[in-house]
This record gives sequence, C-alpha cells and structure tokens, in this order.
Amino acid sequence: MAFTDLQSFLAYLEANGELHRISAPVSPELEITEIATRSVLEGGPALLFENVEGSSYPVAINVLSSRRRVNMAIGGEPEELGERLLHFMRDMNPPSFKAIWRNRGMAKRFMNFRPGKSRKAPVQEVVESNPDLGTMPILKCWPGDGGRFVTLPLVHTVDQVTGIRNIGMYRMQVYDGQTTGMHIQIERGGGVHHWQAEGRGRPLEVAVAIGGDPALWLATVAALPEGFDEAAFAGFLRNARTPMTRAATLDMQVPAQAEFVLEGVVPPNVRRVEGPFGDHFGHYSEPAEFPIFQVIAITRRRNPVYPATVVGRPPQEDKFIGDATQEVLKPLAKLIHPELTDLWAYFEAGFHNLLVVSVETRYEREPLKTALGLLGTGQLALCKVIVLVDPDVNVRSFARVVGAIRRNFDVQRDVQVIARAPVDTLDFTGGATTPVGGGKLIIDATGRGASPDTAVPLPGDLAAIAPGVMRSRFIEQTLLVVQVENEPRRALEALVASPLLSPVKLIAVVSPDIDIDDDTSVLWGLFTRFDPAQDIVFTGAELRGPVPAYSGVMGIDASLKSTYPRPLVMDPGVIQKVDRRWGEYFS
Repeated sequence: MAFTDLQSFLAYLEANGELHRISAPVSPELEITEIATRSVLEGGPALLFENVEGSSYPVAINVLSSRRRVNMAIGGEPEELGERLLHFMRDMNPPSFKAIWRNRGMAKRFMNFRPGKSRKAPVQEVVESNPDLGTMPILKCWPGDGGRFVTLPLVHTVDQVTGIRNIGMYRMQVYDGQTTGMHIQIERGGGVHHWQAEGRGRPLEVAVAIGGDPALWLATVAALPEGFDEAAFAGFLRNARTPMTRAATLDMQVPAQAEFVLEGVVPPNVRRVEGPFGDHFGHYSEPAEFPIFQVIAITRRRNPVYPATVVGRPPQEDKFIGDATQEVLKPLAKLIHPELTDLWAYFEAGFHNLLVVSVETRYEREPLKTALGLLGTGQLALCKVIVLVDPDVNVRSFARVVGAIRRNFDVQRDVQVIARAPVDTLDFTGGATTPVGGGKLIIDATGRGASPDTAVPLPGDLAAIAPGVMRSRFIEQTLLVVQVENEPRRALEALVASPLLSPVKLIAVVSPDIDIDDDTSVLWGLFTRFDPAQDIVFTGAELRGPVPAYSGVMGIDASLKSTYPRPLVMDPGVIQKVDRRWGEYFS
C-alpha cells in the first residue's frame, strides 16, 4: 500500500496489531518521553495518546520504531529497494528500450518522482490566521531541555537562486504562541537557503509541515545530495507521487495531506538562544544562538494528529529510520565509488560518529582514497571515524570489524588523523578546536595479513598499572575497553606506555556510567565522547618534517570530560510516576 498521509498509515498499523491507543491522561512534559523510550526498548508498538493534558489533539509517537513498521511504510525491505535501484542505474548505462522493459517496475517508481498537485488539501480544512502554538501538544522531552520542542518538523525552504525546494528536519524550540527557534545548520540545505536570503537582507519564507506520511519523513532525514528534492524522493520510496498544494500565505508548495502546516518567515540577522536540548548523541546540546521562526498562520485538518519523536541515548526511534535510509541510499555511494562494496553507519554512535566501509582494493592505498572521497560527499562530511575493511568483513558486526583491525591494522601506517575539519554541530567533543570544528580519524584495516592464532596476554591487575581502573573488557583480543573512575587521561597514558600491554592494538578508557558488558553502551560511550584531534594518544609519536609518525599502542580517551554537556537522565519523579501508572497505559 502507498500511504500519502499519517492517519491512513496509523489505521493500517492498528489493523495489523502495530498500534496501541492510550486513553489515560498523560503529560506532554517528560511523561510521554518516558513511556515512549521504555516501549522502544521493549520492541513495543506505535503509540497514540488520545488524552494529552493541555491540548485537544492526540499525539502519535514511535510510529517508525520497528523494522516491520518501516517496511510497511515503503512496502518492502529498504535494502532490497536499494539493491534494485543500483541494478536499475547500472543496467540503464547506456539507456535502451530493452533495459527499460527489464526494469519496468523500477521505471514506474521513477515516474512517481514528480510531486503531484492537489486542489483539495486536507491540511487546509482549517486556516488559523491568529496562530497559537500553545494549543498543540508539543513535548518537553528531557528534564534539562530549554523548553518544548517540535521534534518531527518537515521544514520547507526554497533555494533563493534556483527555486529548488528543500525539506529538512530541524528541531524547533517554542518561545511563545507565534515564535520558535529554528535549529537550521549551514551544512544542511535549509541552512544554505537561509544564508542566501540573509546575505540579501531578506526574510526566508518557511513552511513547516507536521504529520506528513512516513515516506516523507524518511526522505526528509535521508542524506540526499544537495539540491535533491525530498518530496520527489518520497514519491520514489512510497511508489506514489507526493500530493502538494500551494501554501495559504506563502509562495511555495506544501504537503497537501499533512496534519498541520506552520507558515511564516525566518527574519534576517535575528538570533535567539536555543537549547539546551537532549539530542541523539545521548547528551544535552548546549544553548547557542540560532535564527528564529515567526509563525504567520497555521493550517490544519479538522481533526489532526500531532506526531512526535524522542531522541536521546540509543536505541531510540531514529535507529530504525536511520538504518532504513542508509540501506536505500547505499547505491549512490557505490556509483560514485565503484570500489566500495558496502558501508554502515552505527546508530549506537549517533550514525555520524562511526562509519565502516568495505573496499575492493585495486591499487595501493585506494581504501584511503575512498575514505577521503566519502568525507567530501554531502552529509558524509560530518563523519568522525571511518574504519576501512575488506569485502569479506560484515560491516554491520562491530566484532568482525575489530577482528579485521586485529589482522591488518598497523599503527605506523594505517592511522590518519585530520584536525580542524567540519563536524556535526551537535558533536560536543570538538569544541575546543573551533566552534564547529574537530578531528577525524581514518583506520585502514584492509587485508595485509592472516588472523593471529595466539591469544594476547593481559596482566591480571590493570589497576596496578593505572590507579582508578574499575573493570575492563577485551574485545576480539584487540580493543581493550577500560572503565576508569578518576583521572582517565592519566590512566590512559599509563596503560598505553606499559610494556605489559604492548601486544594490545587499541586501548580506550570510558567513564563509570558506561556498561562495558553491553555492546550498545560501549559503542555509544566510546564514539560519542572523544575528538580525534585531542583525545588520541600513542606509545610513541613524533614529527618527521610535517608528517606525524606513530608507534606502539593507540589509546582513546573516551571519558566524560568536565567540559562536555550532561548525559540524558530522566527525572526520578517521572520514572516513579510511569512505574506506578504503567498498567493504566497498557491495560
């Protein structure tokens, strides 16, 4: 089935046992977050809160927080769709009628790229010329958040030169009934449009759709090439055109079957402090000045549903959304880099912080070329760590990736550290370098040797080498993860320098809040909490001319530094409240 609106998809989920209605009264401040995050961990259904305090609109959450529901949204497996896309593009080079006939199913999907025009627009059944965001059940997700945030906005902007549309998902903090923040980043399409308009001294017209269909959500968060229309890509995903209509007060098109559309402008040269906000890196993003959005009008359905999502310490709903979009888009990377055989960004690390790439090496150092090329491609430029492996390594298995490092990694030749590079503005680890700059790490673990058969011996008491060591875990006889109670950098330097640990290839220190026996916790704690330009040490490091030379063991200080924002922790009172009321929600 091809869904072009949220409510028909919710009805389909309910008919297939994938949606649970909660009629008990709930608060949009923290309580919904606690219920939703627990439900994700339990593999629960989508949730529809029908009685939200302070609003007459129901809230839908966890709509795409399972693989099955993502598959329902696009009518099949994302990876299968991606492979069919790759086959089609290769088979059509050069184009021929025979090739089109062989791929007629995929060709039909491409016919749905052009968005449709809809005269009858359910999202304009009601037009509110005196808008009030206070009527909407907008969530406050975490105790330290700066306020309530719209977390699933489809922000429509238009290129000021070409007129090409961009749809991005930029969180919006509510300041009052007509004003929000606009966390619009220059690395994203909408940020470029704002930069263009502000350079001309003009306000940027913006339409924010809330409650589009799930294919449009997936297209909006996908790392598409700059200038690629997300509404068009949504048509490809759902295999049906995206119905669009003219906005009520703006010169632009909006999704005709959304639940709400906020119409307004981002004025030039106006900034306001936005945040803190509990983000998908599992920490609060710090308050910072961002543009504001002034709402001129709100259009909506007569009986709309307000959709929301929660981001935070993984796993959350964005795990399933991110996994699906990278599976569909993988063919684009393979077309640009034919030597690339597979790649995977880890949700546990917030996606951008760890990318594993398998490469069919055709000439010396080609994997490094591939990594550098990816770091110059769209949103992949925000990746922090890239690990290169051979085609026979399962890029989705961190254990297999670490095993490849054991076989092939040599610290003297296979480490590349790039300082002062562009990073995600949500990455709090690189702030000491520049406000939006930090380091990148490339590890080349492509094939040069056979797997060692001998076990790597470890001393019985690591605390004798580095006081403060609490526990440790040795992953694939290669990565030694050490939980340290205090002075983690000093402990790391002692461990890396110890002759007793010289056979170990990688040592990482983490803080006591990381459960080193849990793979998700280890990946989260390791890759979100270090900057390659500041937090990597080696047994030996020197400059030979302008070229750094490393030797011995590579150490990573992934401890929770005092300069970092706080990790996300729910208010104990809310936890107790949800414990007490759990039977009311799921009776």
